[in-house]
Amino acid sequence: MRIINSPTCPSIHVTSEDKIRLQKVIQSLKSERMSCDDCSALELELKRAIVIESRHVPRNIVTMHSRVGLIDLDTSERMVFTLVYPEESNVEDGRISVVAPLGSAMLGCHTGDEFEWGAPTGSRRFIVEKVMYQPESKKRRRVKNRP
Repeated sequence: MRIINSPTCPSIHVTSEDKIRLQKVIQSLKSERMSCDDCSALELELKRAIVIESRHVPRNIVTMHSRVGLIDLDTSERMVFTLVYPEESNVEDGRISVVAPLGSAMLGCHTGDEFEWGAPTGSRRFIVEKVMYQPESKKRRRVKNRP
């Protein structure tokens, strides 16, 4: 088990494509003069990230458009979210923006990682129970199964 957002925080992993697109998202939000408190958290995550090519990303890492099963460590509540870009977010449908505190906190985590994020009602702790879908994995399977 790795504990994210701790003083001895391990690095997260992001694909090179995700990092480039996320940096553009941050710049766009800043140029629109939007509040970038959430951008700051995402920027910090990207700074400590280990960048890997999509074809080398292990299946248990949360990348953009991954569907992720989480467990709230304080309530034992199970939930499922898909990590998306800001323009694709819809909380009612379980699509969490990577710019939102929960989204930036789970980016790059592995199955079994614990992480904490500051919710409006106070700090919440989660564990990544399972990466149910990861686009990079699906692409590898599709290429592998071609005739």
